[in-house]
Amino acid sequence: MADSVEDLREKLDDEFRDFRDDLGKIREAVDALDKAGPEDDVFGLLEQLEEVVKDVRTGGLVGGGAKGHRKALERYRERRAGTG
Repeated sequence: MADSVEDLREKLDDEFRDFRDDLGKIREAVDALDKAGPEDDVFGLLEQLEEVVKDVRTGGLVGGGAKGHRKALERYRERRAGTG
């Protein structure tokens, strides 16, 4: 792997920025639950929250999600420590 520490840090920053953007989706799902009343389908809202959290964690079908951030962080730490 020929990536420099600077390149890996840039990738880490990009992955973190993507995660922060996706975090808003979780907040929206939680907000929908918070606004729910007794006649709303809270079970369905919880299912939606679970799905959103899963997509943010794993990246869904096309993205890297928090999993992509984890990998970028590992690569960055290894290279910075001189072991990668």
